[in-house]
Amino acid sequence: MSNESQAPQPVGSLGLAFSAGLLFAAGLVLAGMTQPAKVLGFLNITAAWQGAFPGRWDPTLAFVMGAAVCVTLLAFAWTPQMQRQPWLSSQFWLPSRAQIDAPLLIGAALFGVGWGMAGYCPGPALASALLSVDALIFTTAMLVGMALCKTFLRKTVKIQG
Repeated sequence: MSNESQAPQPVGSLGLAFSAGLLFAAGLVLAGMTQPAKVLGFLNITAAWQGAFPGRWDPTLAFVMGAAVCVTLLAFAWTPQMQRQPWLSSQFWLPSRAQIDAPLLIGAALFGVGWGMAGYCPGPALASALLSVDALIFTTAMLVGMALCKTFLRKTVKIQG
């Protein structure tokens, strides 16, 4: 149950992945996660003290994230117990590493800084990239950064893939 080697992709998995991506994108749009002003309004918790509570702070995305975390926890807990293997793969591909290391912490910090500065994280940016010049610029910079990071990591640390 590791992801160290690439699993073969059965016929139909690309269509299912595309459909799941569209559903995810629609959820992001409906939840307001593709609106940088709404995201920045959520991240600015100091705005809670500006006026009557919640002030100018927008707590609605906390409910979106809470619901997403609950669904994910349930899926990770129940799915492997309910069926022996996924529908379109020979096995479940779960992370093989559990330690917290420097690349993880640096990546998390960069993610948080980028989200706080731009109001986008990867999913909403991709969902918005065709509709917004700002999202397209963010997505392009994100993809370039991912490629540079992968190249840098391959040169400095032996990684699979």
